[in-house]
Amino acid sequence: MSTPDAIPMPRALERALEGELRRIIDTKTKPPGSLGRLETLALQMGLIQRTTKPRIERPAMIVFAADHGIAKEGVSSYPQEVTAQMVANFLAGGAAINALSRSVGMTLEVVDAGVATPIPIDHGYERLSLGLGTRNFAHEPAMSRETALEGLARGAARVRHHASLGTNVIGFGEMGIANTSAAACLMSRLCGLPIDECVGRGTGLDDHGLAHKRDVLGRALALHRANEEKGDALDVLATFGGFEIAMMTGAYLAAACEGMTILVDGFIATSALLVASSLAPEVLDYCVFAHASNETGHRRMLAHFDATPLLQLDLRLGEGTGAALALPILRAAVAFVDEMASFESAGVSGKAD
Repeated sequence: MSTPDAIPMPRALERALEGELRRIIDTKTKPPGSLGRLETLALQMGLIQRTTKPRIERPAMIVFAADHGIAKEGVSSYPQEVTAQMVANFLAGGAAINALSRSVGMTLEVVDAGVATPIPIDHGYERLSLGLGTRNFAHEPAMSRETALEGLARGAARVRHHASLGTNVIGFGEMGIANTSAAACLMSRLCGLPIDECVGRGTGLDDHGLAHKRDVLGRALALHRANEEKGDALDVLATFGGFEIAMMTGAYLAAACEGMTILVDGFIATSALLVASSLAPEVLDYCVFAHASNETGHRRMLAHFDATPLLQLDLRLGEGTGAALALPILRAAVAFVDEMASFESAGVSGKAD
């Protein structure tokens, strides 16, 4: 297993075009600011693409799938085999993310980041597995630091592949039984919050199951506290993360390096962004927060980033579904810049002095 020489490190957005972009946006046939978030999205995408005419080219969704050793502690209402079963459903085209990606015109790719159960399907499936699921972080770190770095490298490589095909807007989804437990622990450590404020019902735990999950994760955090206090965000990822979260972390960083607009999905996807932004805060310049998940903790994650999501649909499915649903709003943002007339070109009088 090779270790990458360096973590992808994006640059902060250049602001040279900001004045011209604002002039173009403000002189469309509308009162200034009247298109609200569409105007800020158009500005952000223009800065990311370094153009006054932003475009959406070959939008893509990558779903990373992996299993988690912490599932052995009974923190999910579903058995671990469901990860592989759902991956097979993705590959057959029958999952929510398939339907939503098709509906908005997104290319969908499924990546095996570390699924524990073999999947007898070869087509449409990128096999980049780091192992048959992580170790159980209730007793030992989920993975080594070297494995976490390898995960970053493999996720980054998939993004670069899509960049080579012309993609300039990308989203990341995930599948992995017990991955809300990994995300909650990452959030607790990286946001400095008590675990009770980070843990939710995941796939639908009842009150007893939720109390058990909190207890398991609280004890796991206490077990690793001494080592974590000496480490960095990569050590936190290695201790509590999943292989899919590690690959998403590298994917975020590479997407920003490639000048892509990144649609950020829900609780798990945002936990990977917590790691990525701890390593390189500049990645946030390239991110659009797609929605506010109904999973406990996600809204606190959004508050940590001072982020206002585009949508609030009470989703808690994952898979990248919220990110896919936000794509039409990005399309609207670039459409008004490209297609609306200016006051001058339309012969419409501007605002009176």
